Parts: sequence; structure tokens; C-alpha cells
Amino acid sequence: MSTGSGAHSAPAPQSDHTPDRDPTGPATAGATAAGPPTDRAGAPRTGMFSSLRIRNYRLFATGQVVSNTGTWMQRIAQDWLVLSLTGSSGAVGITTALQFLPMLLLGLYGGVLTDRFAKRRLLLCTQGAMGLIGVALAGLTLSGHVQVWHVYAGAFLLGLVTVVDNPARQAFVSEMVGQRDLRNAVSLNSANFQSARLIGPAVAGVLITAFGSGWAFLFNGLSFLAPITGLLMMRTAELHRADRVPRSKGQLREGLAYVRRHPDLIWPIVLVGFIGTFGFNFPIWLTAFTYKVFHAGAGTYALFNGLMAAGSLIGALLAARRASSRLRMLVGAALVFGLLECVAALAPGFWVFAALLAPIGMVGLTINVTANSSVQMATDPAMRGRVMSLFMMVFMGGTPLGAPVVGWVTDAYGPRIGFLAGGVVSAAAAALVGLALARAGGLRLKVDLRRGHRHVAFVPRAAAEAPEKELAAA
Repeated sequence: MSTGSGAHSAPAPQSDHTPDRDPTGPATAGATAAGPPTDRAGAPRTGMFSSLRIRNYRLFATGQVVSNTGTWMQRIAQDWLVLSLTGSSGAVGITTALQFLPMLLLGLYGGVLTDRFAKRRLLLCTQGAMGLIGVALAGLTLSGHVQVWHVYAGAFLLGLVTVVDNPARQAFVSEMVGQRDLRNAVSLNSANFQSARLIGPAVAGVLITAFGSGWAFLFNGLSFLAPITGLLMMRTAELHRADRVPRSKGQLREGLAYVRRHPDLIWPIVLVGFIGTFGFNFPIWLTAFTYKVFHAGAGTYALFNGLMAAGSLIGALLAARRASSRLRMLVGAALVFGLLECVAALAPGFWVFAALLAPIGMVGLTINVTANSSVQMATDPAMRGRVMSLFMMVFMGGTPLGAPVVGWVTDAYGPRIGFLAGGVVSAAAAALVGLALARAGGLRLKVDLRRGHRHVAFVPRAAAEAPEKELAAA
């Protein structure tokens, strides 16, 4: 276990025999942790922007909002460019799959590297590489020589860099803010990302319509100067450093075994894996609804993304106010998310469909923040890189498996059937994982149809079985 700064407030790794850990309860630091986070004086620190009091995190957040805006501009430009070159939703799915394929194949090794090396130095390298990829795509597009395979290659290279960048960025948050402000910082990261998602597609829509996709790629490439500058300006003495894990055999298996021993880690990861694979294929569905259902252009596609971003931003800010993460909230949000997707798939008109995107974004963001913070806060710092790489691998790396399938279903049976299928899978996964977590926590589903009683509830298994035994003995 890490003995570096910040390790004292982190949860210790638990053995297979750790008692009384309720997987459906709060996912906080340690099984007995209670109450909101506090500052050094013991005062509660539950403000929506409490993490921004920390200078290093302010620098990080400022740089990220600029680069995230560029990233969303490139994502819109990339999807629309591929659709323009091929006219195929399946081709958009292939692009998405190539971008996330490296995460599926190599994601766990990125976590091993994150635990071995200084995360700030890794981020300097990965952010610089992402900037170069954006500039290269801009050069090809602005010169008029871009072909679809160029976009495929750029997406794949970006995915290779992301293998290391994602776990390093996730784990670096705790080094900047410490364990006490971790949940708030994770929520603000999501708010940061969604703010950029709100701005980026709108700017990209204007640029693509007026000048073409190349300028969006160029802005993205140059935007990475902001996070690089922020990383260089940080006060390294103020970081809550975790001890680096020395190189040894079996580190990958050790991380997998650690997750397997903890239901409050493995089941959230399983759930986000299903939702990331089948429920978050919005580049495919939104381009298809824009192009084939509503017969509109890039401006409408940007509008749809902006509406989802607005809902996601609201969800992130609401999450930043919560002092704890409950797995029951994760399961409930996932179930509502799947049902909303089903309703949107069957929406009769343009404005009904558009109005549903904001709540879908809000609930989807709640899933992301709750799962991310729950997993991070329940993980020992020495394992955090490997655990978060597994989390990101199943959340993002499942896309190469799901995106081509979802793209094919969308092309073959229409956008509504494709969207509906994603919603059904997400809702079913939420229900099954909820039952698994309840079982692991010693709970069972109780149905009571009597008036004045709670009709459906999870109750302790022993309490629910006692009346049945009394009836059997009577």
C-alpha cells in the first residue's frame, strides 16, 4: 500500500474476509467512513466548487476546458467528415471503433504504466502527442488531400495515446486534490468536459458550415498547449504523491485479482461496460437521426450534441454538491438512462426527440460520475492506475465491439431500431447488476402489494425471511 502523501486518507485494500461491507451503500473512503468531506480545520467541504481552491487543480481545470473544447470540435468534425465522405453510419461506427480499439486491447497495460511512472510527466507526453495528431489531420483536410483512411488512422493513433492518457489523468486527480476532495474534483472534471461539449459542437457547427472540417482539427491541435502549460506551472511540492509501484512480474494479474475480490468495484465496472458498449453510441445515432430521419445538416447535429451537453453539465454540477456516491444511485440512473433512450428512439417528432436529449445527457453523466468516483474512492492508491485502466477499458474499450454492431443495426433496420436496442440493453444490464449487488450485500427484493406499504424494496435477507419461517412453523 502507498505511504505517500494522501495515502493516509485512502481506503486500505481489503482482503477476501473483510466483513460488513455493503456494496449497495455509500462508496466512500473505507467501510466506516461517514459524513461529508472536511477541510484541515474539520469544517465541511461540500461546496460545488470546493476543489478549485487548490491551485494545481485550478491550473489543470483551466487547461482541460480549452483542450476539451478542441476535442469536441474535432469529434464533431471527424464524424461529419466521415459521413460526408462515405454516406454510411457504419463508417462512423468504424471510426469510433478504431479510436477505442487500443483501449480494449491495451488498456490494462496503460494502468500498469500509470502506477509505475510519474503521472504528471506521462500527461505532458500524451497531451503533446494528441496535439500533433490534431495538427496532422488539419493539414491533410485543409490541403484537400484527406481520405477516409486518414481519418481512420488518426482515430487509431489517438486511441493509442489515450491508453496511457486516460488512467494517468484519472489517477492524477487524487494527487492534485487528495482523497477528501476527490469526489468533488471528479464531478467538476465532468462539468468541465460537458461545458466544453456545450461550446465545442456549436463552434464546430459554424466552422464546418462556413469553412470546412479542417479548421476544427487545427483548433483542437493547438488547444493542447493550454493543458501542457498548466502542467508545467504546477507546484510539484503540493501534490499528494502516491508511491510508484516498482516493476515486477504479475502486476496486471494482481490488479485484476484485486478488483475481483471486491463486489463494490467489479459490478460498477461490469455495468458501465455494458452501457459504454451499447448505450453510449451517440455519434452513430445522432448522425443517423440528423441525416436520415430529420434530413438536416451539420448545424442540427451540433444542436443535438449541445442539448445533450447542457443536460450533462447540469448533471455534473448536481453531482458536485453530493458528498457521497451510492451504488444504488448508479443502478437507478442506469435504468432510467436505458428507458429514456427507448422513449427517444420512438419519439414522434423533431422537438420531442430534441427535448429528450438533455435528460439523457444528465442521467448519463450521473452514471459516469457516480461510477468513476465510487471506484476511485474504494481503491487503494497503489492500485488506482490499474483499477482505473480497467474501468476505462470496459467503459470506452467496449465501443469497438458495440459500435460496428450498433452501426450495422442502424443501417439495416433504421436509426430508431438502433437507438431502441441500445436502450433495452442498458436497462436490462442495470436491472441484472442491481440484483447482483443486492445479493452481494445480503439483500433481497421484497414485493408488498398491501395499501400503505412500500410495494417494491430491497430489504436485508434475514429480515425478509423471518416472517416466512414463522408462517412455515405455524
